[in-house]
Amino acid sequence: MASGAYVALSGLRARADHLDRLAADIANGSTSGYKAQRGTTTEAGRPLFDLALQSAVDVARGPERYDFRAGAIAPTGRDLDFALEGRGFFVVDTPAGPRYTRNGHFTRAADGALVTEDGHPVLGVDGPIRLGDGELSVEQDGTIRTGAAIAGRLRIVDFADYGGLVRESGARFRALNGVQPVAASGARLKNGAIERSNVSMVERIAELTEVTRTFEALQKGVSVLMNELDGRAITELGKR
Repeated sequence: MASGAYVALSGLRARADHLDRLAADIANGSTSGYKAQRGTTTEAGRPLFDLALQSAVDVARGPERYDFRAGAIAPTGRDLDFALEGRGFFVVDTPAGPRYTRNGHFTRAADGALVTEDGHPVLGVDGPIRLGDGELSVEQDGTIRTGAAIAGRLRIVDFADYGGLVRESGARFRALNGVQPVAASGARLKNGAIERSNVSMVERIAELTEVTRTFEALQKGVSVLMNELDGRAITELGKR
């Protein structure tokens, strides 16, 4: 295989990954608390390919980062909607362990537990929160009252380095092994509001157009290198 064809193919693979990331961001443009994802490409040497290729350098998938900037806070007027101002995450108890999210669209289970949309308990500083009867009120530090009784205080945590977080699904993240959360300092809770996705649809559509055009150009390059040039070489050599 000619080195040019290999580099073009590796570029196609990298652009396909980029298209997948863009598609995920666009699909989650209305997901509360969703964080956009950024990807990069890097040069990758392939020393074991030296005998097969004229050049052993190609394009590889680079490090990925999430954009943890806060999305706009939108009022909803709903008692069980919560938005965080400042750094921090809500903690969700799942069968696979604690998970972290900025999506504060919660609901009340049949037993009074405060849960996420998919039924996982939302953790307070003393464990799962159960809501009693009475009017619900929330303080900025996360303390929830139902009537005169305190139902609990939401556990809000933060991380020194967000590079240790990996998206599990939608707006939910898990921490890598060894990465431990700490109590968030300075985070303020806003009740009756939700944090929107921080995806800029205009920016993503523009980027999607650019990546799609690059993908098509690389496809054409591969076709030229693999078909036209190789075919012409075979034809010309066959005449000799």
